[in-house]
Amino acid sequence: MPVHHGAWLRYGEPLDDDEVQFAIDHYAVAVLQPWEHEALTRIKAARPDLITLCYKCLSSTRDYEHGSILSSGVGFDEAEEAGEHWFAHRLDGTTRILWDNYPGHWQMAVWDEEYRERWCDNVVDELEDSLWDGVLADNDVYDDYYGIQPPMEGGRDMPDLRTALDQLISAVGPRLNAAGKILVPNIAESHREPGRWERHAAFGGGFEEVWLAHGPNEYFDPETALVQASEVAGPGLTIMRVASDGTNEHRNFLYGLAAFWVFGGGNGGALTATAHDGYSATPFIEELDFDLGAPLEEPRRRGNGWSRAFERGFAALNMNSNKRRSVTFELPRALWQMNGSSPWPATVRLDPHEGVVFVRP
Repeated sequence: MPVHHGAWLRYGEPLDDDEVQFAIDHYAVAVLQPWEHEALTRIKAARPDLITLCYKCLSSTRDYEHGSILSSGVGFDEAEEAGEHWFAHRLDGTTRILWDNYPGHWQMAVWDEEYRERWCDNVVDELEDSLWDGVLADNDVYDDYYGIQPPMEGGRDMPDLRTALDQLISAVGPRLNAAGKILVPNIAESHREPGRWERHAAFGGGFEEVWLAHGPNEYFDPETALVQASEVAGPGLTIMRVASDGTNEHRNFLYGLAAFWVFGGGNGGALTATAHDGYSATPFIEELDFDLGAPLEEPRRRGNGWSRAFERGFAALNMNSNKRRSVTFELPRALWQMNGSSPWPATVRLDPHEGVVFVRP
């Protein structure tokens, strides 16, 4: 049976039939907008094992969406009908907060218990008895990414917002689990708060949107990358997204995948590489379908280089920030002869932020 390790984060522009078939053929996880019922039905009919998650925003509502199937847990029209207290406001207590660079996205008062309860009711009711495997809960924010400019009304700052999101996650997670669904939040910058990843991933898994790098050429230092490394091992389903320039050829794709294997052993997760907000494509490299088998050892360190041998393969990466700090790795002897008459070398040299994933045919 084919093994897949790719994640399809596809909550941008409308889908087409070829993309859905490509997903069926190549991905382990798909995250789709909640109205993509036709694609969901087709995927589940062909690949019941393909984990398919419904996109929902924890922190905002969008004024351009109307009806009963929305990307937010609470719709704009419903929030307006409920009252102004469901919207977040600036210090004056009356001016709503519109997100920077995201037209129509309004910050919600996630600290309001009534709002959180309605968010839970709406999302659980929508997913119960559906084909969705669970929810990808976006914007489980850590810092001010959207121009909120705290303090907000009542003197609330980012720690207050994080506490409220803690409460929302801990409320909706058990309810989704009771309905047979998983909750996978986008746990932004969890490495800055010990224990946050484990708490928020406890109900099915977590999404790391900035795995190893903020941008295609903006890398975390080795110490920060190592703090992130434990995320790939769980708990639950871990979805890792590494920043790239939007092409499959960008070196970060292999860099992120090598870290996925070295630190996670290839189990329990899926990976992708995209440009910023590049969620309207089907990113893929053939190494995402490699089956390296079970690990033969714990991750092996060589300075800021890391490697790991597997039953049928080998993965290595160089986390160094210094551009002159290359690392040379010895490949297991069993992997020297691969792909018929084309031998792999006995050693491989990696420059900073490069990775390799080898597999026996």
